[in-house]
Amino acid sequence: MVGLFVAIIVPVPLSDEDRIFQSTILRFARERIAPHVRSMDETAVFRKDLLGEMFELGLMGIEIPEEYGGQGGSFFQSVLAVEALATVDPSAAVIVDVQNTIANNILLRCGTETQKNRHLPRLAANAVASFALSEAGSGSDAFSLTTRAVPDGANFRITGRKLWITNAAEAGIFFLFANAAPEQGHRGITCFLIERETPGFKVGKKEDKLGIRASSTCELILDDCVVPAENVVGEIGKGYKIAIETLNEGRIAIGGQMTGLAQGALDHAISYAKQRQQFGKTIGEFQGVQFTLAEMATDVEAARLLVYNAARLHDAGKPFVTEAAMAKLFASQIAETVASRAIEVLGGVGFTKDYPVEKLYRDAKIGRIYEGTSNMQKLVIAKELLGKR
Repeated sequence: MVGLFVAIIVPVPLSDEDRIFQSTILRFARERIAPHVRSMDETAVFRKDLLGEMFELGLMGIEIPEEYGGQGGSFFQSVLAVEALATVDPSAAVIVDVQNTIANNILLRCGTETQKNRHLPRLAANAVASFALSEAGSGSDAFSLTTRAVPDGANFRITGRKLWITNAAEAGIFFLFANAAPEQGHRGITCFLIERETPGFKVGKKEDKLGIRASSTCELILDDCVVPAENVVGEIGKGYKIAIETLNEGRIAIGGQMTGLAQGALDHAISYAKQRQQFGKTIGEFQGVQFTLAEMATDVEAARLLVYNAARLHDAGKPFVTEAAMAKLFASQIAETVASRAIEVLGGVGFTKDYPVEKLYRDAKIGRIYEGTSNMQKLVIAKELLGKR
């Protein structure tokens, strides 16, 4: 028998500590971020003052140990933070997601003590990080990348181009993947820590996107970029393993982002249904609207439980890859559906930029695409079902 569900932990309510943590972030999002969401979406720029406040609140170093200046929290708390921020602005959520569940965790898991001592305090205090894997011909086939790292004494010379790199416009630290031994295929892929001011390294074009517009997505250009060998993260040729493990974790947080987005859309729909009147009563008194809201709420709660379950499995040191795939797959699906239904509940005004649900609908689309498309998640789940993993 294939043990697909053996590792599942029955979700339990949030602890008092986690509930306070989440409510604090939600209050910050509503009070400080919400007033600027529309303008940031229109300008496609995340405000520097809000980014600074996220650092001050500890949101950029949740799992970084206290001795390095971080909060010493859990992976589950990182997911809670992403979910809470996404109810107001999924762009803010993905900035925190990449920083915590991807970049910080790479350094915590694979970095040397020298690398940790030098960079973790910066990541907790003021340095945004970025994860640079994708290329023009390397998306779902992540390890067909063509960026090359050529050994040169105590250095590597890296040449290539990366695309669709989140946080690139703001980042000071990049975890970049290049092949140091192309003849060995994916076993030559290596992770390098590159600082923004490194000669030969440049942040290029910023993409003009449909959604999560305040979250920067840029190309990176490396032209004979000289990186010290001491900046190799993990071991030479182990980059593929680092990338896989990191993306497996990051998918849980993307599930959290999509769940938070859906919750935000549901909240707007409920609020509007309570006040909008037609035919002498609020539209929330009509059974058709009630049924729609009930289905939306059920989908959101189901996604939340999948995400929380995967995050708790991770923190418990149990297998979580299949559960992470399920969480991301389902949460990204319901985010798009719930946001669409929220627009329908609001009717004509929901289709305008005067109300936030149209933005949430645009933001939801990326959930089926980044950090592993929906089809890739289905492959992961199916292989477990068929006993091929």
